[in-house]
Amino acid sequence: MYVRTYVRLWVHILGQYQIGQLYMIARHSAEQSKGGEGVEVVENRPCHDDEHGDGQFTEKRIYLTRRLPSWVQSMIPKIFYVTEKAWNYYPFTITEYTCSFVPKFIIKIDTRYENNNGCTENIMNLEPELLSQREVDSIDIAVDTLSSEASTGIPEDFSKFVSAKTGRGPLSEGWRETSQPIMCSYKVVKVFFEVWGLQTKVETSVHKAIRDILIQGHRAAFRWIDEWYAMNLEDVRKFEYQLQAETNKRVLSEFHGESETASN
Repeated sequence: MYVRTYVRLWVHILGQYQIGQLYMIARHSAEQSKGGEGVEVVENRPCHDDEHGDGQFTEKRIYLTRRLPSWVQSMIPKIFYVTEKAWNYYPFTITEYTCSFVPKFIIKIDTRYENNNGCTENIMNLEPELLSQREVDSIDIAVDTLSSEASTGIPEDFSKFVSAKTGRGPLSEGWRETSQPIMCSYKVVKVFFEVWGLQTKVETSVHKAIRDILIQGHRAAFRWIDEWYAMNLEDVRKFEYQLQAETNKRVLSEFHGESETASN
């Protein structure tokens, strides 16, 4: 098992971040769903937990064969998907990823959001054994670079970006110490892959992919801030359901077309 804590700051407060995150996930999933790959939402419903209270449960299938490293593609079926199950009890969330083709592979992510600048040392109350194993990765969406596999060209320059509606930005050097309002997303990611000879390689690749996803997604949410800032939770849920219906239709249509081609 490989444990890493990702610490990521935003120029928002908790309630605003929740809206921005939901908007970003829905839109980013829709824009990335094409060519027989993307995200199918299987279930999206309210849920309740005795400890965490009311929340939202989602189950998704993520079709992504072409986006995997070539050495992984050589070992898996031509078409397959990863299952994501998430329990959103904001400001605490639980996410799990599994793959039926690889039964010993699982990713578990616990996320906690707080109105601070990343100063909480052990927000998930990890046991001493896990604390001694974990790595801490403090992500800066303004300056951190993507891996070569995820890079889409010239990086965005948030040192010049200012939101027209909120006045937030630019994210100049030292913004994490001086910006207000500010909040932090703490993610504890545990990767399990119990296959001899491949464990370290797979776990390292997974963490690199997760880091890229966090940078890309939250850059997009900041870039789109003027589009979602005026929304409330009801507004963004309507937006989410609308895009999910459209994306499901497109992904499943393209996926079944790919399946028929592969079988011929």
